[in-house]
Amino acid sequence: MIRDRTAQEARLLAAKRLVEDVLIPAEAEMDQTDEVPAPVLAAIREAGLFGISIPDSFGGLGLTMEEEAELMLVLGHSAPAYRSRYALNSGGAAQILLHAGSEAQQARWLPSMASGEIVAAFCLSEQEAGSDAASLRSEARPDGSGGWVLQGSKRWVTNAPEAGLFLVMARTGDAISAFAVPAGVPGLTVLPTQRKMGLRGMHVADLRFDGVRLPGDALVGPAGAGLRSALAGLDKVRLHLAALCAGLSERMISDGVHHAAQRQQFGRPLHEHQMVAAMLADSATEALAARCMALELARKRDEGRLAPGEAAAAKLFATEALGRVADRMLQLHGGEGYMEGSAIERLYRDARLFRILDGTSEVQRIVVSRWAIHAQG
Repeated sequence: MIRDRTAQEARLLAAKRLVEDVLIPAEAEMDQTDEVPAPVLAAIREAGLFGISIPDSFGGLGLTMEEEAELMLVLGHSAPAYRSRYALNSGGAAQILLHAGSEAQQARWLPSMASGEIVAAFCLSEQEAGSDAASLRSEARPDGSGGWVLQGSKRWVTNAPEAGLFLVMARTGDAISAFAVPAGVPGLTVLPTQRKMGLRGMHVADLRFDGVRLPGDALVGPAGAGLRSALAGLDKVRLHLAALCAGLSERMISDGVHHAAQRQQFGRPLHEHQMVAAMLADSATEALAARCMALELARKRDEGRLAPGEAAAAKLFATEALGRVADRMLQLHGGEGYMEGSAIERLYRDARLFRILDGTSEVQRIVVSRWAIHAQG
């Protein structure tokens, strides 16, 4: 649902300029240093990207799902580590606050998250609780005076080193609750940043909670409703990622087409060879299908018509297609593509995460199969 087509077109044009003039030129430096350059972060903040889906009443862009999908299709043409730095502020942490947070909690955190002044981290996964989120063991116990004591650990927390706020899922009795935990509270330890295969510039670290004392108003929503609040925004995250991955596929295809036009083999441009043309055709077809799924299902979500399982199907298809496109485009680049420092080598490493992130492909298949079986029942 595009509310103002003129405003959206201006937003997309500005995003395209940001990608071409600022983000892509800084990719190699970011990959080498594992840091988003400060001027790039400033440009991202200036564009309002930290508040993509935070309502404008809190200083965000307040985009509809369709508007967000269109924007991510454009921003997906740059290295996805950028997205991890800004979009997570509008992701799990913000969605829980919007879905279940009190007015006081929303007023305290959302404006600073929308501006990028505060980076928020969503803390769910643990050593024995990744896809099986209900098995988490971190625990919050009442302290007898209206507050809570948080004990446990979290794994693979994106943006943990930069975060000013942690939205933490912890067990309260037999259920799971959500807590807003400010950075720097006594007992909270951010462990050293972990090295990753790709997405350099996005930082991941484990957390440890050793008797962290929280006031009663740190609880977000009713006790025991945390996992339900987290799942309420899951379709939005899946469609966001589907659009991002479609955009990233398009970027790699564009780079591949350029290389195939410039590179000569056996006296002809590479793209005139039938096998290379087939790689480009298959990749372009899959990228188009992913784009269409993301946009159509984003519209359905805005209109309240999204069926259970459809967002999971979009995430499954777009991320798996991205993996195939990345493999073909690296193959098309040959030895040059395999060399460290080439754009396709960086993007190939980045692309691999999305079949794991925010629900593995295997989990998406379970969700989609259950929906398909129920629909036929």
